[in-house]
This record gives sequence, C-alpha cells and structure tokens, in this order.
Amino acid sequence: MGMMPVTLPVAAQSDPPAASRPPVTMLTIDQLTKIILDNNTELIAAQRQREAAQASVTSARAFPNPRLDVASGDNTQRPAGTALPGRVEVRGVSQLIENPFLRSARIDSAAAGSVAAGHELDAVRNGLVAEVRLRAFEALLRVEEEAAARESVRLLEQVRDRVRLRVETGEAPRFELIKADAEIISARQRQVSASIKSEQALIALNRLAAGRLPESWMLLGRLADESATLSLEAIQQQAIARNPELLSLRAQLGRAEANLSLARAGRLPGVELRYAETRDPEIRQSLTGVNIQIPLFDQRQGPVAEAVAEQQRAKTRLDGALLEMRQRVLLAWKSYEMARASVEALSLGAIREAESALQVAEAAYRFGERGILEVLDAQRVLRSVRADLIQARFELQSARISLDRLAGRFLAPDNN
Repeated sequence: MGMMPVTLPVAAQSDPPAASRPPVTMLTIDQLTKIILDNNTELIAAQRQREAAQASVTSARAFPNPRLDVASGDNTQRPAGTALPGRVEVRGVSQLIENPFLRSARIDSAAAGSVAAGHELDAVRNGLVAEVRLRAFEALLRVEEEAAARESVRLLEQVRDRVRLRVETGEAPRFELIKADAEIISARQRQVSASIKSEQALIALNRLAAGRLPESWMLLGRLADESATLSLEAIQQQAIARNPELLSLRAQLGRAEANLSLARAGRLPGVELRYAETRDPEIRQSLTGVNIQIPLFDQRQGPVAEAVAEQQRAKTRLDGALLEMRQRVLLAWKSYEMARASVEALSLGAIREAESALQVAEAAYRFGERGILEVLDAQRVLRSVRADLIQARFELQSARISLDRLAGRFLAPDNN
C-alpha cells in the first residue's frame, strides 16, 4: 500500500483558477509535529512558566542589600554655655547576615520548583506530540474509510448496471434494482460522512498549530505503518523512570521537603550588623552594634506544621501516582494486544474469506443460480470486514501512542 495523502480543504465559495492556487506542501507526521511544537500556544505558555521558575532561583540566590541611614538637624543652644549651636549629622549603615540554613533551604526550594516546571513542560510536550500523532492517524483513518466507501460505490454501481440489464430483459424483478440503488445511496452517505470527519481531524491539527499550517498541504503516511516491537517490561520500567508526570511529582516532593527545611530554619533569625556615626559641633560619636531577633513568642510552629502537611501530601500523591501508572500501562498494553490480535485475524483470515464468498456469490449470480440479495449481502460482509480492519489498525496505532506517551518517548531529544 502506498503513501496515503490527506489534503486540507480550503474554505471558499468557488475553486480558484489553477494558476492562482498556492502550491501544495507535502508533510510527514514528523514534519507536522515540528510545526505544531513551534507554534502551539499551550506549549509556549509552559515554556514561559519554566523561564519564570528559573528566574526564581536567581532571586533566591540574591543577597540582601545593605541599608544606609542619613539624618541631619540643628543643635540649638538654650541655657548659656551648655552647648555650641550648629549642625548635627547622623550617618549609619547596616547589613543583614542571613541564617545560612535559611538561605540554603530557600535556594533548594526555588531550584526544586524550577525542576518541577521543567518536568511540567516535558509533560505538556509529551502529551502534545501524542495528540498530534493520534489526530494524524485519525485523519488517515477517515481517508481510508472514504476510499473504502468510494470503492464500495464503484462496485455497487457495476452490480446495479448488471441488475438493470437483467431487469430490462425481464430476467429479474424490479425489486432487485431498487435494492441495488438503496445500497448505493447508503455507500455514498458513508463516503460523505468519512470525508467530513477527515476535514474535522485536519481542522483539529491546524488548531493545535495555532492556525500556522500551510494554506494547502497534504499529509503523507499510512495507517498500517509498522513500528518497533514493544515490550511490556521495558515500557513499565521507562514509565516509572521517565514519565514526566511522575518526574514532576518527584520534584514537587523535593520542593515540599525544601519548604519544610525553610520553615524550620526560619526559627533562627539572621544577624544584622550596624555602624552609625554622629557629629555635632562639639563631639563625634561612632557606634557599632548587632541586632538579633529573639524567637521567644513566635517559634514558627504554624508554618512548620503547614510544611509538614504539604510534604506528606506530596508524598501521598507520588505514591498513588506510581501505583496508578502501573495500572495505566497494563490497561494500555491490553488494548494494544487486543488491537494487534484483531489486525492479524482480520488481515490474514476474515478478509480472504469475505472476498472468496463475494466471488462465489457474483459467479452464481451471473449463472442465475442466486439472486442479487446474495451478492449484496456478500458485498456488505466484505465491506464490514474491511471497515473492522481499518478500525483495528487505527486502534493499534492509538494503543501504541498511549504506551509511548506513558513511557515518556515523546520528550525532547536532549531529555531522552
């Protein structure tokens, strides 16, 4: 089977002249995925969120700025001889020396948040690539359904021509011609329905690309494209080790633990060093001091308790997600096995039997041994089997995409 083209329809009241039509762009699924990754607004928003989280690490590493105090006034003499009148100036500077444990915990919390934002970006990209591939194969599914319906219409029209000839010669009743026309109408409706669904799938792909796909393009691919053989054990190991959702939860647990350390370190305050100098017309004073806040009344029991609860919550979410991930992989694997078994059974056995049955029915009809109803029934069976095979191939691709998504195989190349 050759490459299956899918053309994005251009909305217009009438077809433009051939000379003014834009050139058709041929896109593979990988090329289509790259365009969508470059333009998808949700992915761009996740990238901006990661950049903000990275900036928070820089903020957490910043040292507190020194504080400069300047004051000026007048010294006024009241009783005679008690003081010399003149200007009075006060200059001072202070610098906070942070608690090193508090500073380290704050940096660790910001770094863990940055890592979590990176994994959330990976999760968005992983899910987006999976959705693009699923939509692309859905478009190929609708195209193959439309092609199958078109072939059914062609075969039914041939049967109708033979039936019309026999009806006109009096060899068959008119009822057989009415039945053949009804089958053609039904096949044409299926063809139109498949065409509309194909356009919907293409519109969904253009929506993911924020409308940046070419005006006229064709999707190249096959619904029956083969991929490497999957292993349940390998997928389970990759899902536990590389799934971005689990990695994000692990980073969130690390951030919760850093916040707990931050709350506990906040019990011990930093030290503020101060130096001040006072000048008046008679004397000059220099003062050096240390300010320390004593944790007498507020021992930060509330923030510590909140951080402990958040840390336990993050741990519970991670443990639950690990258990759920194993079940999700197992369910997707069962779907993959069922779809693969259906494809093998339909492609190797059912299709051949249905084609043989149709050939026998058509031969018997030509020799007058059977009526048109037997031929139409045989065509209906063959059409149904082909439709089941097309659907089974799509479900196989869908199951593979689900497994690849769970295993984190759609991450950026530098993350693999």
